[in-house]
Amino acid sequence: MLHLTQSAFNQGTGVLRLDTLIRLRWLAVAGQSAALVVTSQILGFRVPVIPFVLALAASAILNLVLRSKFAVSYRLSDRAASVLLAFDVVQLAVLLYLTGGLENPFALLFLAPVMISATVLPPRQTLMIGIIVVISATIIGFYYLPLPWFAGETFDLPLLYRLGSWFAILLGVAFIGVYAWRVAEEARQLAEALSATELVLAREQHLTQIDGLAAAAAHELGTPLATIALVAKELEKSGPQDGLIGDDIRLLVQQVNRCREILKTLNSLGHEEAGPLGMMTLGLLIEEVIAPQRSFGIELEVIPQGAGDEPRLRRNPAILYGLGNLVENAVDFARSRVAIEAMWDEQRVLIRITDDGSGFSPEVLERLGEPYVTTRIGSRRTKGEEESGLGLGLFIAKTLLERSGATLAFSNVIPSGKGARVSISWPKDVFM
Repeated sequence: MLHLTQSAFNQGTGVLRLDTLIRLRWLAVAGQSAALVVTSQILGFRVPVIPFVLALAASAILNLVLRSKFAVSYRLSDRAASVLLAFDVVQLAVLLYLTGGLENPFALLFLAPVMISATVLPPRQTLMIGIIVVISATIIGFYYLPLPWFAGETFDLPLLYRLGSWFAILLGVAFIGVYAWRVAEEARQLAEALSATELVLAREQHLTQIDGLAAAAAHELGTPLATIALVAKELEKSGPQDGLIGDDIRLLVQQVNRCREILKTLNSLGHEEAGPLGMMTLGLLIEEVIAPQRSFGIELEVIPQGAGDEPRLRRNPAILYGLGNLVENAVDFARSRVAIEAMWDEQRVLIRITDDGSGFSPEVLERLGEPYVTTRIGSRRTKGEEESGLGLGLFIAKTLLERSGATLAFSNVIPSGKGARVSISWPKDVFM
């Protein structure tokens, strides 16, 4: 049995809970025990019971020791999890050695530890588990006790069949390992990307909440400021009109009036109809989005066209961030010009961002909007720098815009095929 120490499990920072492995191992012990009872008692086959029970006891004792030493919520490090899965592989190999080796149909259970490892552990640990499985399957393919069978009869499969079983396990380990790891990795990337999206949105929302806090502060400061203004006016009336004191009193009155104007402006930020600071036209929205990009030497042309009054909307951090990211990408890859078309009618509002760069490559175009798909290689901002983009920007922008009710479409300029185009469309009721 493995020698377990606290130091071997002192980095419980992984994603796999110890309780999960313990429960799975109890399930395996129950199934193996049931197989022993059915084989030896019901079918009457001759089974080496004592070695079999010792192998089961090793798993049970390991579970009891782990349960006594660690809390239910304890999370295993990658190293500790791989050690426990390796133990499960060796324990299963011992049971199969006692019961026919690869002739035993339960040899397919070798795939279970590999699948668990591929789902929650890095590829290096999964490769180690796979190697242990292949070595174990190779040993019991040639060295094993006979498969339990009826008294007076022997059951021995040809070598070619055992080689086929070994090869099937090898292929199963490779396929299940790669497939499970890939599916789990995509799920992890999506979860991380969504978390990043939530953080960005939360930060933008905090910025927009400043106006509410400012309005609250203005309201609280209004009463003491009114008192100061009253006292300042009384001093102005009754105090000396000339000299330094008179000048100071008049300065005090001026500054009090200025403070009242500032508080009046701050207080208006929290209202529904807060003017240009709370509501913005489509044109103002686009100007605010493109303003940070005007210093990169790229011509930014805004082309508004539509029927009726220009749409207006409440300041929305999700839309501002999403459009800002798309315009930034267009500026990064444009040769000299980026066009932002704003169109609207009675049903929809459309913003189309087009650059004159090389366009989206076919392999990237098919996956745009997925997390960790980056289009920033060789961009204007990364020339001469280490490429460090994770490809989350476009995913976050797409997610935020879609949450605001938008539909996004990515394409290249037709018919030239040169230049990338992103179209963002909202129902008109999102705007006013």
